[in-house]
Amino acid sequence: MATVTLKGNALNTLGNLPAKGSNAPEFNLTKNDLSSASLADYKGKKVVLNIFPSVDTDTCAQSVRQFNTEVAELENTVVLCISKDLPFAQARFCGAEGIDKVETLSDFKDGNFGKAYQVAFTDGPLASLLSRSIVVIDEDGKVVYTEQVAETVDEPNYKAALEALLDA
Repeated sequence: MATVTLKGNALNTLGNLPAKGSNAPEFNLTKNDLSSASLADYKGKKVVLNIFPSVDTDTCAQSVRQFNTEVAELENTVVLCISKDLPFAQARFCGAEGIDKVETLSDFKDGNFGKAYQVAFTDGPLASLLSRSIVVIDEDGKVVYTEQVAETVDEPNYKAALEALLDA
């Protein structure tokens, strides 16, 4: 179990993010068109998992905007923005914001992503939503960087994630 905070109040998640150097856990998530996406679909690419509670909050929305801008020019790289929001809400947000360089994926069906990556909250007002985290995966499917943001309302360390991505 990992502990983070929400405005200073402790919240727990299922566990810890995958270890650096480990194989990234497989997942099956839902795209905006309701089709499925798995980690295997991105084999051979660098992958940034931008994980957050809901795209309808300011910090989560900013992380999607920031990665849309920062990673837009990188070759062989995909950013997957993952939450438990319905795919319709994710599509609405991206359409309204003009976001087209990242993919949004939903864990709403069964929560297996939150379990596999140990980021599902187990208590508090965000119980069952996903803890704000970043996981960078290299072309071989190995985890090269992780960050679970200590205070949920804070943004992740974009610079560290991008440096890990460029070094991968």
